Amino acid sequence: QVQLAESGGGLVQAGGSLRLSCLASGRTFNDYTLGWFRQAPGKEREFVAAIGWSGGSTYYADSVKGRFTVSRDTAKNMVYLQMNSLKPEDTAVYYCSAVKGWIHYWGKGTLVTVSS
Repeated sequence: QVQLAESGGGLVQAGGSLRLSCLASGRTFNDYTLGWFRQAPGKEREFVAAIGWSGGSTYYADSVKGRFTVSRDTAKNMVYLQMNSLKPEDTAVYYCSAVKGWIHYWGKGTLVTVSS
């Protein structure tokens, strides 16, 4: 059974940092694009960041460029999101994502709250 399990969310003050982790299990994900989405209260889920299967290509939403860094450890089936210079508008539930073609797996999410 495929599972994506996020961890690392919490409460942080504006300007602070958090590191989210996601453990992917149930199959190998070496050829999947791994990434992160988020959903703020009352808003639709939006793309945050992604990293290609080789780790050589990364993609970011404009709103997080220069502040967030996505990385992966293929051997451990892990994907990470280092979030720096956090802003109150980054408050959301963050979801881990694994995509290959039409196949898309989701985690259950971890809450990040940034206080002003």
